[in-house]
Amino acid sequence: MSHATYMREALLEAQRAADKGEVPIGAVVVAQGAIVGRGHDLRESLCDASAHAEILAMREAAKHLGDWRLNHATLYVTVEPCAMCAGAIVQFRVRRLVYGVPNPKAGSVDSILNIVHQPKFNHRVEVISGILEDECREIIQNFFKSLREK
Repeated sequence: MSHATYMREALLEAQRAADKGEVPIGAVVVAQGAIVGRGHDLRESLCDASAHAEILAMREAAKHLGDWRLNHATLYVTVEPCAMCAGAIVQFRVRRLVYGVPNPKAGSVDSILNIVHQPKFNHRVEVISGILEDECREIIQNFFKSLREK
């Protein structure tokens, strides 16, 4: 399957978040061609600042695979990860990160920081960006526009 196919799955997760009144960020983890973890932001619902889509998807994938090392997995996420999530991506040893839209205010892969490529870390992550960028941007912009209108 293509990067766009899996990013559409991440967008479905983002819509699940939006339906709950959460920031619409979605993520899926793919290993050996199968989705092994899914997540969407649940910070408000769980009262947990760490309940980001990426963290939840990686936890589910690790549990499913029986190994915290996701070194054969690809993480698809609709928005560039923050510092916490980028650090977790390194700690989970994710092989590849694919994200949709940059996050100029908090992105810690390409925008503000570059956590996943720090030369002193023992793990580096392959990064692909801009997959379904317009769709990923639209869902997040529509969510915040709706909030401002309320």
